Amino acid sequence: MRHPSAPAGRRTVLALFGAALATTPFLKPPRATASVAAAGLDDPAKKEIAMQLVSSAENSSLDWKAQYQYIEDIGDGRGYTAGIIGFCSGTGDMLDLVELYTARKPGNALARYLPALREVDGSDSHAGLDPSFPGDWRRAARDAEFRRAQDDERDRVYFDPAVRQGKADGLRVLGQFAYYDAIVMHGDGGDPTSFRNIRRRALRTAKPPAQGGDEVTYLHAFLNARVWAMRQEEAHSDTSRVDTAQRVFLNRRNLDLTPPLDWKVYGDSYHIG
Repeated sequence: MRHPSAPAGRRTVLALFGAALATTPFLKPPRATASVAAAGLDDPAKKEIAMQLVSSAENSSLDWKAQYQYIEDIGDGRGYTAGIIGFCSGTGDMLDLVELYTARKPGNALARYLPALREVDGSDSHAGLDPSFPGDWRRAARDAEFRRAQDDERDRVYFDPAVRQGKADGLRVLGQFAYYDAIVMHGDGGDPTSFRNIRRRALRTAKPPAQGGDEVTYLHAFLNARVWAMRQEEAHSDTSRVDTAQRVFLNRRNLDLTPPLDWKVYGDSYHIG
């Protein structure tokens, strides 16, 4: 069961960056540290850890692969929240996902909802979706093609941009993960609590390694900015996914997220051995 503070009530409509991020990179500092080349969150073993860490916060479970079929309206104003990263009917990324799935597999169980998804984008409305959409979503999740589409959209919109910017800033695995978790919750756009503006807020007080700064000092500044952003919205006011998870790893100087890992989110304890 997804914790009410955790879900993809993480994005405002204007925070969506959709296809633009696939073609437009973040601004890159002139150099990155050699350590980044040696350890990245995109390493398969590290990526699996990242999926488990996010799932502990978003789904109260380390079993992120069980979330392809997840769907519910959690009352956060974003309509239905669903899938492995919390695609939302009200924020556009669910629409993008179903469009991708339909392009790859016309006539799938969700294709008939595309007109409704276009209509409800930007709202919490279920018009044209109820009562059958949740059941059809769960049915579609049994299709390997739909699961691949979820993976691909997660990577295109959230994971790959976060890792790319983290490496450009000279950050190791933990820093890249901090960026990814922030994009998952806040998206990236022009509003003050978007990822890029959280990063800008951190840059006011510290420099990342690629700009000659100390990595630990910079990551504390980034997490401070992240906590500020979370507290701007009631749904995110529980900041334990930073305070008793990411900050714990940082305080232990575990910059490569090397197991064993122990952390808490919303009072629940988790372990990766």
